[in-house]
Amino acid sequence: MKFMVLIYIDGKRLDAIPTGEADDMMRHCLDYADALKRDGKLLDSQMLEDAPAARSIRIRDGRTVTTDGPFSETKEVLGGFNLIEAEDMDEAIEIASRFPWYRAGCVEIRPVRDIASVRRRVSETPAAG
Repeated sequence: MKFMVLIYIDGKRLDAIPTGEADDMMRHCLDYADALKRDGKLLDSQMLEDAPAARSIRIRDGRTVTTDGPFSETKEVLGGFNLIEAEDMDEAIEIASRFPWYRAGCVEIRPVRDIASVRRRVSETPAAG
């Protein structure tokens, strides 16, 4: 079963971690990711650029509006993800708990929905109207 491990970072909390310690966290994270990859547990892993580099698209009243960044009320922004393979949520939590980023934000574990089954379902359902 696939799980997405989403890494949310609070920039102020991350900046409060001393540089050497932050580098140690990153080394640990990379070493752990390499081990998971070798074991077939890590399918993909990427970091995202900082939120100001992002653009958000919304369609309102028939107009497409593009705005800078994701501006939300939360202090934590999505910083990266790990796509993992685990037997169940318990194993996914165990794997995700070893990533160090909860110290600077939050690590969210979410099951990945099987898009192939969704595709089959909507292909079998007649289009509305």
